[in-house]
Amino acid sequence: MIVSLIGLPGSGKSTVGRQLARRLQLPFFDSDHVIEQRLGCSIREYFEREGEVRFRDLEASVIDELTLSPAAVLSTGGGAVLRPENRQNLHSRAQVVYLNSSPDDLFRRLRHDKSRPLLQVADPLQRLRDLYAQRDPLYRETAHFQVDTGRPSVATLVNMIVMQLELAGTQSSH
Repeated sequence: MIVSLIGLPGSGKSTVGRQLARRLQLPFFDSDHVIEQRLGCSIREYFEREGEVRFRDLEASVIDELTLSPAAVLSTGGGAVLRPENRQNLHSRAQVVYLNSSPDDLFRRLRHDKSRPLLQVADPLQRLRDLYAQRDPLYRETAHFQVDTGRPSVATLVNMIVMQLELAGTQSSH
């Protein structure tokens, strides 16, 4: 079984994914990290040098490959759902969990994070609101489950996801 986490940048996909993988005793993949390992440079550098279309092509091939693995927890980049083929591959090959965070919660979490190119703008909160408006319908279309991240701890979020998977009959209890 593959469990994939989707959501806006800063919603906790990598952090929650790592803990979830440990809990389910599955390997963990972060598609952004896999891409950076292959490129030998940061996504930001590649994005600036080659442009978004080239990056999204590469991201699509990595997601295609990772969703074919036998069992894993996969966290995707926040924009992975922009491509219909990614939405299709994720939805048909994985149990997809949308970590839904409000733009205000994300802004609180990310306002000091300089490593996120999307937020290096004059009004990062408005940028998050725009991203949410654009991507929330795509996340909902792709996901089998939705978990509101709000303020719960990582451990609580992992428990909520495991419970959803067990209720859906996709994960046996340990």
